[in-house]
Amino acid sequence: MQENTTPISRRENYAPTGWTRFLWWLSTAEEDLLANCIVDRNRYAIVGMTVLGTWAFAILAWTYFFSTVVNNVLIAALLGLFMGGIILTIDRSLIKGINRSNKKKYAPLLLRGVLAVTIGLFMAQPALLYLFDKEIHVQISLDNEQRKKDKQQKQDSVYYAGRSALVQKKKSLEQQLITRYNEVSAARDAFIKETDGTGGSKKIGLKDIAQAKQAEYQKLDAGYQQTEAHVLPQIKSTDSALTVIDASIQREQLAFTALLNDGFITRIEALNHLVQNNTAVAFRYYLLVAILLLIELMPVIAKTLLPEGTYEEKVLLREQIEKELTRSNHQRELALKELYNQTAFEQDSVFIKDFFTESEQERKEKMRAQIQAWKEGETKSFDSMWDDMKKDMLTKQEN
Repeated sequence: MQENTTPISRRENYAPTGWTRFLWWLSTAEEDLLANCIVDRNRYAIVGMTVLGTWAFAILAWTYFFSTVVNNVLIAALLGLFMGGIILTIDRSLIKGINRSNKKKYAPLLLRGVLAVTIGLFMAQPALLYLFDKEIHVQISLDNEQRKKDKQQKQDSVYYAGRSALVQKKKSLEQQLITRYNEVSAARDAFIKETDGTGGSKKIGLKDIAQAKQAEYQKLDAGYQQTEAHVLPQIKSTDSALTVIDASIQREQLAFTALLNDGFITRIEALNHLVQNNTAVAFRYYLLVAILLLIELMPVIAKTLLPEGTYEEKVLLREQIEKELTRSNHQRELALKELYNQTAFEQDSVFIKDFFTESEQERKEKMRAQIQAWKEGETKSFDSMWDDMKKDMLTKQEN
């Protein structure tokens, strides 16, 4: 088998393609250091591919998530791209922090793993909602019906006391009418039987007993008419109050029904009910969660598992060089500043001494002039002359 090797002269002139540069950027590799690391080129391209896959998955998952919140597809897509960019930034930060010095330290890896798992679990939810979309909508219809029943029960409990009192009042009024009506009916039957000879004295015709029963019947009937005139308005008023309560319950139920939807949280609840009530769905649910979680963990896993190569060594050495250069440059800059300050101090010292030497004679002449003026004056005291001289001629201490 013929081995395809690259001459040494050509290895030094390797120029990565734009796609390769993009993958290296995704893997947070430094192009200048990686270009000459033949083996590590492919390793970091693989890491870049895992980051690219996670990024694409994040965009799709978040776009579907926002599509359940907003009705505009374009807005959902833009928000998905925005959140996908945030996930990309987090993933690049995670794999950038995994290097030669902390690859074998469990605490940093555990922290990055927990962060990746948290992000992955949330990102898995929209994907699962999409995969189980039909089953979820069936469950949503069942859940909404249960919500309506629960709402109806709560409404009944709220209005129970007032409604029960009205129903009891109506039954009492109706029972009062029924009782009075039964009395009137019994009196009428007794009167009729007395007149046709089938009851009472067995005498046909309107005799004394029949007349007495007729009077009793008429009296009871008049009482019934009065009771009915008094009770029926109360029954109607009670019916109106019950109608108002029932209408209020109906309006609240219709308003609650209008609020029912298939939003993100509603779908999540339906998915949870599916998982709880169906073992077949539960098994595939947890299997898909594991797969989707693995997608988010891929960059961290790939960066952790891939062996160290010459690129890691170059990064370490380059970082040491930059640290040494930084320290050296800092020392040089500090020395220059100290030299500047010392030279300035020396020059300023000489200048100040020359200044006082040159101005000594002039100060004495000005002092003599002020003393002569004081001598010639008649009202100015010695203390006043001394105060003026201090202001004009004595120096002020530097702060």
